[in-house]
Amino acid sequence: MITIERKTKETEIKLQLDVSGQTKTVQIDTGLPFFNHMLDQLATHAGWSLMIDASGDLPVDDHHLIEDVAICLGQAIYQSWKKYPNKRYGQRLLPMDECLTLCAVDLCGRAYCVTNLPFSQTVVGHINTEMWEHFFYTLAINAQICLHLNNQYFKNNHHLIESAFKALAYAFREALQPTETLMSTKGDL
Repeated sequence: MITIERKTKETEIKLQLDVSGQTKTVQIDTGLPFFNHMLDQLATHAGWSLMIDASGDLPVDDHHLIEDVAICLGQAIYQSWKKYPNKRYGQRLLPMDECLTLCAVDLCGRAYCVTNLPFSQTVVGHINTEMWEHFFYTLAINAQICLHLNNQYFKNNHHLIESAFKALAYAFREALQPTETLMSTKGDL
């Protein structure tokens, strides 16, 4: 179990992550119900145990809390994938009703993020839709992974963001599978 704590003037976060699949406890309280729902989707579909207790300056806006949760979760993911050799690469083409989203990850130590989530409204679940791209970018940078999220088509904005979280979950599930050898010709990532 990896534990990350972060306290700033804007947020206070305690996060525990176990990607092994041995336990599957998911308890998330960020003060943003829709964000809780998306993080629950990520943990559940990835097969993780994830506990997050986060509070922040939500009367100001949603930015600081979502960003800082992404920082903490990214750091915990980084510590998790560096612990043991894993398959490194994961991908998923995920359908959700009328929506189809592709996600690919490389647990490589070279942080990069490309997203194409073309929302047709500015707010979903009381969260500014611009925050989702920022969440995934911040997560990738702190997890030191290469992340590509590309929506193929959609009609419903809720399905668009939920399909992105679920696709990411299944890509992580594949990439984090243990292997006997390091998946790199360099000998180190």
